[in-house]
Amino acid sequence: MNRRDFVRRAGLASCAALLPPVLTGGLHAAEMAGALPVPRGRAEHCIMIWLGGGMSQIDTFDAKKIRGDGKKVAGCYYDTIPTAIPGALFSEHLPLLAARGEHLVPVRTVHHNVIDEHAAATNRMHTGRPTSGSLVYPSIGSLVAATRGAAMDGVPPYVVMGYPSATRGPGFLGPKAGFVYLTDTAKGPEGLSLPPDISVDRAGRRESLLSTLRRASAVGAGRDPVLEEYGEAIEQCFALQRGDFLKAFQLGAEGDVVRAAFGDEFGQRCLLARRLLQRGVRFVEVGFNLNFVNGAGWDSHNAAQRELHVLIRGLDHALSTLIDDLKANGLLDKTLLVVSGEFGRPAEFDAGGGRGHHGKCFTVLLGGGGMRTGQCVGESDALAMNPVVDPVSVPDLFATILNAMGVDPARKLMDGERPVPVTDNGRAVAKLFA
Repeated sequence: MNRRDFVRRAGLASCAALLPPVLTGGLHAAEMAGALPVPRGRAEHCIMIWLGGGMSQIDTFDAKKIRGDGKKVAGCYYDTIPTAIPGALFSEHLPLLAARGEHLVPVRTVHHNVIDEHAAATNRMHTGRPTSGSLVYPSIGSLVAATRGAAMDGVPPYVVMGYPSATRGPGFLGPKAGFVYLTDTAKGPEGLSLPPDISVDRAGRRESLLSTLRRASAVGAGRDPVLEEYGEAIEQCFALQRGDFLKAFQLGAEGDVVRAAFGDEFGQRCLLARRLLQRGVRFVEVGFNLNFVNGAGWDSHNAAQRELHVLIRGLDHALSTLIDDLKANGLLDKTLLVVSGEFGRPAEFDAGGGRGHHGKCFTVLLGGGGMRTGQCVGESDALAMNPVVDPVSVPDLFATILNAMGVDPARKLMDGERPVPVTDNGRAVAKLFA
């Protein structure tokens, strides 16, 4: 290209950027560059199941027929089984999900460059970006909370069943896009339930007094954004106490048969996630094995590999039950399911018989959400170590999740006066929405 052509094309691009949306059809930059627009998804809610530690893709949703010996021979630790997805194999310990493959999409070529530190990789898989010294990026849950809000009044848009962390937080979006968290499904979030000696009337008087004090302090302080955000957070807490939100935690209302079907504590969290969606919560993160009851969780170094099947079976049971439950309640097509960890595991075994960390190629499982399920995205090599067809970056994964939730992946949110795109130039996987 000569200089004259370059200047001419640059000028045309600049003019196109200045055209109003009515003339460009609302296309974002990538679509203006020639790519076909991806139809927007229609999911109303999202449940993200977090497998802290890093799930082994070759032992679960990208199982291979090459068998490893747990020592020097690399390969799958288990036998494989066919699934309802044509040509796809799962681990032998996932029979229930294999039978429900029509509702699933294993994305088998997700990749990033963080392998040494769990915290940094967890941040990457929650925010979609590397850390920045000058900007704290919001999590995927906060992005959904900020763009979609709660589906009903009196509930938070975003709930985390796990421990709080900045990685899961709102970043520059502020407290309004933050989460309510809990670690005990039996009693709900700490601080929202009234103490036994405080009646509803007494709580109302306290709330009225606090409101009076806040108004008085606001007069002297003027317009202070920090105080305003604090006041909004207080009002939201009071609204959660007054409304229908806390009734979601009354799992006994489901009956013994339903609760028994979901099984252990992780299953009860999945059941609670459905109850939260029914009350209007938009995004729920459900932590698996919060306290690493098996000693290592999904971080299957050394001897932890030998007991990995226990976790895989637990995921198979609870997630398949959740899929059936969402379908029975008319929620599966409205609810995007995301099953992810911070990275995957290599096909080779370490000196102790376990697996290390592997971020170059791993699987994130999607489901429901009105997408074109019953197919795989991407293809890995013979040992699930490298992408061979259709690599999916973390920004692309985020764009796919947001698009499924009806959010334009090219949308910008404001950090003060600075616009920040919701993804790091991610593109949604088109074949899930065509």
